Amino acid sequence: MTEAQTITAPPAGWRDANGRARSWLNPEGLSTNELRKLWRRRLLFGLGGAVALAAVIAGTWWFVVSQRYVSTDDAYVDASVAEITPQIDGPVLSAPVNDTETVKRGDILVRLDPSDQEIALAQAEANYGEARRKVEQYFANSAAASATVAARQADLDRAALDYKRRAALASTGAVSGDEMTTAKNALDTARADLDAAKRQLTSQQALIRNTDIDNNPEVLASKAALDAAKLALSRTVIRSPVDGIVAQNNVQIGQRVQVGTQLMTVVPLAWVYVNANFKEGQLRKVRIGQKATLTSDLYGSSVVFHGRVAGVGGGTGSAFAVIPAQNATGNWIKVVQRLPVRIALDPKELARHPLRVGLSMDATIDVAH
Repeated sequence: MTEAQTITAPPAGWRDANGRARSWLNPEGLSTNELRKLWRRRLLFGLGGAVALAAVIAGTWWFVVSQRYVSTDDAYVDASVAEITPQIDGPVLSAPVNDTETVKRGDILVRLDPSDQEIALAQAEANYGEARRKVEQYFANSAAASATVAARQADLDRAALDYKRRAALASTGAVSGDEMTTAKNALDTARADLDAAKRQLTSQQALIRNTDIDNNPEVLASKAALDAAKLALSRTVIRSPVDGIVAQNNVQIGQRVQVGTQLMTVVPLAWVYVNANFKEGQLRKVRIGQKATLTSDLYGSSVVFHGRVAGVGGGTGSAFAVIPAQNATGNWIKVVQRLPVRIALDPKELARHPLRVGLSMDATIDVAH
C-alpha cells in the first residue's frame, strides 16, 4: 500500500466537485506526498531567502557600522588626582575636611603646629639683621681704610721731603750721619706703613666690590635663609591645589607627619578622562582627535557623554606589569593584547553628570574621519 493510500479520511475542510478534500493548508487538494514536496520546496525557498536577507543585513552592518566604529566595554574613568603630602615635618594641629567633602582650590585641608617654624623664622630674621649690620661695617671699614691710605701717603711725602732736605745739607757737614740714618729710617717706615694701608684697603674693598648692602653675598645668603623660614612657616597650612572631592583621608589630629607622607587625595572631577582599552585589531584606524561617545553604568544609556581621542598609550598593561610576560620559553601562547586609549570628555557634560574615578564605561570611537 502506498503512503497516499494509508490516509483513511481527508483533512478537515471542504471537498471539490471531484470529491477531493481541500483546506487552507492544501487548497489544491494534493496528495500527501505532493503536499510534503510542496511544503519542502517552500521551506527551502524561505530558508534561502532568510539566509540571503541575513547576509544582506550583515553586509550592510559591516559596511556602515563595523567599518566606521570601534567599541569596547573595557573602559574606566580616571583622573590626574592631587596627592596631598606635607613638605615639612610636624604634628597635625587640625584637619577640617573629611572624605567625600567637596573643596575648592585654596581651601585649608590640614594645619600643622607652627611653633618650630615660628622660632626658626625669628632666628632667621635676627641673622638677617646681623648680616646687614656686618656688611654696613664693611663699607665703613673700607672708607676708614681709604682715609688711612691718604694719611700714610701724607706721612710718606713728609718723610721723603725731610730726607731730601737733610741729604742736601749732608755735603756741607750741617747734618750728622745719625740724623741721616734717622731720616732714612723714617722714610722707609712711611713707605711700609703706606703699603700696609693700601693692602688693608684692598682687603676691605674685596668685601664690597661691585655690590651694595642689599646685594652683598652675606646679606643675600641670610635673606635666602629668611625666605626659607617664611616658606616653611607658610607650609604649616596645607591647601587644596585644585577643585575636587576629598578621598583617602588618613589624617589624625596629633599625628606627627613626615615629609612626603600621603595625607589624602583630592580628585578633580571636572577634569576626569576615560581610559578605554581596545584590542590590537581595533586600533588600525584610531587617531588623535577622533570623536567618541560613551555611556556609564552610573547613569545608564539615557545619558551619553561626548569626547575626543586625546592619545594612545605607549604600551600594553602586560608590558608595564611588575612581572612582565616572558614568551621566549618555548611554551608561548598568543593572547590578544589591549592598549589604553585616553578619551577627553566634555567639561559641560561632566558638570551636569559628574563621574567618579574607577567607574566603568562603554566607549565607541568614530574612526571614519
